[in-house]
Amino acid sequence: MKYFTIKELSKTNTGLPNVATAEAIANLENLVEKILDPVRMVWAAPIIVNSGYRSLAVNKAVGGVVNSQHLKGEAADITAGDAVKNRKLFEMIANGGYDFDQLIDEKNYTWIHVSLKKTGINRKQILHLK
Repeated sequence: MKYFTIKELSKTNTGLPNVATAEAIANLENLVEKILDPVRMVWAAPIIVNSGYRSLAVNKAVGGVVNSQHLKGEAADITAGDAVKNRKLFEMIANGGYDFDQLIDEKNYTWIHVSLKKTGINRKQILHLK
């Protein structure tokens, strides 16, 4: 884990406890190793994590879906700083040969959701949500 930390991937502004389980930490480490660090190295500029692991209470507080991959530590919402940069980052991930489960353009590139399953089949879903 060169560019990201478990602490950064577990932070929350909700004021609620958000301590990742051992399984979630292993999943976060996998996400960083296989996607986030390699993407950051190629991007060659900071990438900010808005949300990574979420406890049940945090997920509920932020309006996350009940089956969110954030609950398992399999997802991160990231930004390169603005919609223009986020679009470029999104395209780089989508076309860069990275394995991912979902890559989601959230609200016209306000942020990017990227997820990766440690076990099972990664779907390579690319979605654009308004």
